[in-house]
Amino acid sequence: MAKKINLNIFKKFFQSGKVGGILLLVCVIISLCIANSSQSINFAVFLAREFGFQTSSISISYSISAWINDGLMAIFFLLVGLEIKRELLEGELSSVKKASLPVLAALGGMIVPALIYFLFNQGTETASGWGIPMATDIAFALAIIAMLGKNVPPSLKIFLAALAIADDLGAILVIAVFYTEKIHWTELFIAGGIFAFLLLLNYFKVKRLIFYLVPGIFLWYFVHHSGIHATIAGVLLAFTIPTNNTAVESPLEKLEHSLTLPVNYLIMPIFALANTNITFQKEMIDGLVSPLGLGIITGLFVGKTIGISFFSWLAVKMKLAKLPSGANWKHIVGVGMLAGIGFTMSIFIALLSFKNPLFVVEAKFSILCASVLAGIAGFIYLKSIKTRTR
Repeated sequence: MAKKINLNIFKKFFQSGKVGGILLLVCVIISLCIANSSQSINFAVFLAREFGFQTSSISISYSISAWINDGLMAIFFLLVGLEIKRELLEGELSSVKKASLPVLAALGGMIVPALIYFLFNQGTETASGWGIPMATDIAFALAIIAMLGKNVPPSLKIFLAALAIADDLGAILVIAVFYTEKIHWTELFIAGGIFAFLLLLNYFKVKRLIFYLVPGIFLWYFVHHSGIHATIAGVLLAFTIPTNNTAVESPLEKLEHSLTLPVNYLIMPIFALANTNITFQKEMIDGLVSPLGLGIITGLFVGKTIGISFFSWLAVKMKLAKLPSGANWKHIVGVGMLAGIGFTMSIFIALLSFKNPLFVVEAKFSILCASVLAGIAGFIYLKSIKTRTR
């Protein structure tokens, strides 16, 4: 007997994320305080400390910061990838029109911000940073929408998750094509072979998770060493985990249950603590009104909202997609605002874009300001929609 399609697992994810979101924001504040105190140097040294092991043929010795951003966040992407796959097969994204909406919206959320940045910075030394406002920080965006609880329909949270995944994958592709100095093709082909092997396991209905998780570790290793951002390995692994449409708990659902609490209460807060350590400097204020700062802030806050809203409207009007269940156009605009939280991936692209340390400092502060603005504005706006429609 086919099981009744519901969103219980997804609701559990965001209910726990409600408390996790508060913890995440607390960690952001703590990190900023540390970075602007006498302990800033000690904290930076701690994050730069390396651990792991290295031989003549194997190297898995990385800084603590790298383990967090490339290792722990791959687990976060694995969890979100599992949810996206399940919804694609049997839930809110199982309809072709509904599934196409977040992808098309994400496309608009990448093109418009990049264009806005280019208009501000064309012909300048900072023109190479056009990819900075393209990305959405999935961890922070999902944490904030989780804090809204019943003020937004569950389908909107799924839409944002799918949009953010598509957006980040798009940003990773941009990094791979335009910002990666060198791709190691041997490692990339090995990673592709492991992914193909995992797909075969799924095809032959192998259900024991251990047979997916162990190769998944090797998949992460080779994706990381290929020069492509390692978090994509989490998404690729998620797409190979088997599921079903019966009342029996599938391997995918079992893994979801196991990862939900660790991700919300441990991985995301640690991630925030390690990545918000921005030391404020005088040059940052001046940078806000420079072409670099204006391009980033306008691109993330205005460009994301316009791009996502317009491309969503266009997709629906052309009958290529449908709005999420229970959502209206005001909700889509609110999601567009939250998608302006670029933060981690935007900072990562900024580091790849500029050799000048001053540009990096200005970009980081502009990204922080734009992300805070987008987060607060999106939260208040989506909260007010519920209030007005009571």
